[in-house]
Amino acid sequence: MSSTALADPQPPFRNAPETLQVIKRNGTLVGFDSSKITVAVTKAFLAVEGDQAAGSARIHDAVERVTGQVVQAISRRLRAGGKVHIEDIQDQVELALMRAEEQRVARAYVLYREEHARQRACDAPVEPHPHLTVKKASGQTAPLDLGLMKRQVEQAAAGLDGIDGDALVEEALTNLYDGIAEQDVLSALVMTARSRIELEPDYSAVTARLLLEQLRLESAAALNLSTDLPLAELYPQALKAFVAAGIGYELLDAALADFDLERLGAALTPERDLQFGFLGLQTLYDRYFLHWNKTRLELPQVFFMRVAMGLALREDDPNARAIEFYNLLSSFDYMASTPTLFNSGTRHPQLSSCYLTTVGDDLSDIYGAIRDNALLSKWAGGLGNDWTPVRALGSHIKGTNGQSQGVVPFLKVVNDTAVAVNQGGKRKGAVCAYLESWHLDIEEFLELRKNTGDERRRTHDMNTANWVPDLLIERMREDRDWTLFSPSDVPDLHDLYGNEFRARYEQYEALAEQGEITLCKKIPAKQLWRKMLTVLFETGHPWITFKDPCNLRSPQQHAGVVHSSNLCTEITLNTSAEEIAVCNLGSVNLAAHVANGELDVQRLERTVTTAVRMLDNVIDINYYAVPQARHSNLQHRPVGLGLMGFQDALYQLGLPYTSPEAVEFADVAMEHLSYFAIRASASLAAERGAYESYEGSLWHQGILPIDSIQLLKQARREGDLTVDTGARLDWTPVRELIARHGMRNSNVMAIAPTATISNIVGVSQSIEPAYQNLFVKSNLSGEFTVVNPSLVRDLKAEGLWDKVMVNDLKYFDGSVQQIDRIPDELKARYATAFEIDARWLVEAAARRQKWLDQAQSLNLYMAEPSGKKLDALYQLAWERGLKTTYYLRSLGATGAEKTTPVSAPQPQVCSIDNPDCEACQ
Repeated sequence: MSSTALADPQPPFRNAPETLQVIKRNGTLVGFDSSKITVAVTKAFLAVEGDQAAGSARIHDAVERVTGQVVQAISRRLRAGGKVHIEDIQDQVELALMRAEEQRVARAYVLYREEHARQRACDAPVEPHPHLTVKKASGQTAPLDLGLMKRQVEQAAAGLDGIDGDALVEEALTNLYDGIAEQDVLSALVMTARSRIELEPDYSAVTARLLLEQLRLESAAALNLSTDLPLAELYPQALKAFVAAGIGYELLDAALADFDLERLGAALTPERDLQFGFLGLQTLYDRYFLHWNKTRLELPQVFFMRVAMGLALREDDPNARAIEFYNLLSSFDYMASTPTLFNSGTRHPQLSSCYLTTVGDDLSDIYGAIRDNALLSKWAGGLGNDWTPVRALGSHIKGTNGQSQGVVPFLKVVNDTAVAVNQGGKRKGAVCAYLESWHLDIEEFLELRKNTGDERRRTHDMNTANWVPDLLIERMREDRDWTLFSPSDVPDLHDLYGNEFRARYEQYEALAEQGEITLCKKIPAKQLWRKMLTVLFETGHPWITFKDPCNLRSPQQHAGVVHSSNLCTEITLNTSAEEIAVCNLGSVNLAAHVANGELDVQRLERTVTTAVRMLDNVIDINYYAVPQARHSNLQHRPVGLGLMGFQDALYQLGLPYTSPEAVEFADVAMEHLSYFAIRASASLAAERGAYESYEGSLWHQGILPIDSIQLLKQARREGDLTVDTGARLDWTPVRELIARHGMRNSNVMAIAPTATISNIVGVSQSIEPAYQNLFVKSNLSGEFTVVNPSLVRDLKAEGLWDKVMVNDLKYFDGSVQQIDRIPDELKARYATAFEIDARWLVEAAARRQKWLDQAQSLNLYMAEPSGKKLDALYQLAWERGLKTTYYLRSLGATGAEKTTPVSAPQPQVCSIDNPDCEACQ
């Protein structure tokens, strides 16, 4: 970097407290001098612009602004004076340059920092351990370099509070032995830092940075690059070497070599690696990074660029779009779904998340569907199967003059197929079977997940869901009978919904009364509903999903019928013998779009617009394992943009989940996301054309999701639908855009569970409340201590975070409710999933559902379930117009001896007009 300085490089002001001191790297203290910031920033500009720009007024003004922002940031943190580490100041300089959109200068500054850090490391003398030795890769033995361990920890802890580097090194040393492999020393530091996360959340970042150093050494060696290069220099070289190696190993699409890899490498932003927590980076390391002979070839930013390149392959300007997509992914503002992350840019780009099928009523259809399940699961797709057309137990088989064994024996085969084909060895195969509630096999279907009974008629590994028509709820409420039929006798019921279903179903009941349909069974509707809720409580299955809202509000009702949802109950697309529905998912990180106590609308607009384009690209690039999926996806082009980090967004806003304000925020956030997503799809239609089956759709009729509520209301009886239909935005421009150009996508939104990608980003899952504030999470990558960083931050502000608090959280299973010294305001804000009234989850979901053209994965939590509570909760979900629900989660008896049960706090304002509501009595 040039040493030339601008003329008169005076900072714009020197408002930092006079008592402010700077901690240098050697531990000495010096007075704060803002002119040193000015000089450093000036050098960064000149490194980019050249020495001839020394007199530039633009650069002079930019340097003054950046210096001023850094001084302001430090002054705000230390208003009364104090001490700040030199690394903290340099972090603020990087941040100010990025906010000023001086990306090239910021990159030069990062290179400058890394070069000096590398030089310090090279100049640092070896500090041999007095007793321990290491075995090098060459087989030679050398003293353990204690100084290197200290420097690695120091670099990993830079800019973080509450990290005791010396103690971390000392504890790691106790886990070493004489003659340990040299590469295992860094692993010992990782494991030691990992064990401290529960004491201080910043150790998650320390652990991630140590793991990143491990990954840097591993991938650099695998790609034949120098292991001494700092990340800022390594990344551009790593991208080129990775693409070449990946194509050579037949892992990557050869078309990736056609990109301008120099340009893309220069666009990589190494400092974004510092966003990772340990769980996120370890998950990527274990399951997502491409590898050869078990050696990782990808670094995090190379990984995101690979995904972005794969999604930009067919763009008019693939390089520019790849950089745009990369910036969205690597900033954590948006994350693509797991299949997209797994396979984008590879030779088999199966990028879609969900496949929905309808199974026909003969052996060739049934086993053809099972074969399709296996092929789709192989490439990491989740499956939803509609089994309603398959004839019931005891039905006549014309070809053999025998009797059918019904649906259940085939579901056993489906279950075992899902176990055998485990998504390419990357994660468990997953499938959900759906059955309509009038099917004669429904009672046996309800018991598939039970742990008792005939094992040949049990499916312990697959999911199940009820596909419930509105008429059953009405009959249950009226305490009337319900008739079960075999679909072989009533085949058209499968394709009917709303008032047409009601009329035809009653005709079939009349035929049964007259003896013209003999294979049927009449039971009280309440009895069936009660059994549904009982087995749901006992086994977590089958989930309750509602047929009529899914169809009456479907934009594509002119082109078919929604016969089921998917594996996670958020997708509502048409299926038939000719069409396998496909959905392509991705999620906006809502927490990243909250700033200064409100929703950052402009940032959300940018994110959603790019995200919809990425999702639309998936449809054309995607690898289709079966032809029915390709046909359906290209004809209708559905995508599912969702969100995650809702709970974290509430933390940032200071709102308890159980508050009217939180429900209102769910409404506001979803309306904006819906507005931008629908507008983005219409804009793509102007650029690329509307989807093939657009004419006749609700979009074509000018009926948006908020309008389709009226279609559901018309099909229900008075009082059976109580939904807030208020709006805040002016939707006229969006309606006019659709009228002019149509829509690029038949469906645009769906809120998925985001279980893994939220771990990568480091935010709360989907729309979920916090499970616990401190717990151990287990997945395929191992066990991870998870502590709520927002809670720790607020407890630190109150002076309450200490080892006693950690022990209290452990004792009370991550709950704050019984810790007396925690203020009531924080107890309300940090109430966990089983401590909040589940009706608040339904209320927030109802506000989202009115803006969604598909559905949402809605888990419901109940600490002390009862039949009465479950009945009220699921009836409320139906009344509020929800399309689906997901798992019912309840607490077991574990921990009962430790403490008395925690009572779930009642909402302060009850918006649920229900005579059984205790808060209303």
